[in-house]
Amino acid sequence: MATFELYRRSTIGMCLTETLDEMVQSGTLSPELAIQVLVQFDKSMTEALETQVKSKVTIKGHLHTYRFCDNVWTFILTDADFKADDTPEHVGRVKIVACDSKLLSQ
Repeated sequence: MATFELYRRSTIGMCLTETLDEMVQSGTLSPELAIQVLVQFDKSMTEALETQVKSKVTIKGHLHTYRFCDNVWTFILTDADFKADDTPEHVGRVKIVACDSKLLSQ
């Protein structure tokens, strides 16, 4: 299964990376094992989002910037409104990164 390393930039991914770095620096964990943990994290996040998340979200906002590079779309929205299960949430600025799921099956 191919995976993207996108989720490493999420809050949980950054915390995992920082923790692994600290463990490597203290000698508790080898660098090779830390890399294996990050690879497994990528696989687990991809699988969990594919199989366990069934929610649909509607997003409305002002498109500030968009970019398509290496089959990855990046959108920056301002004054965005998210609506999931009739629960609205307003966000001043949001960055959305989207990849073609067909690339994961190659």
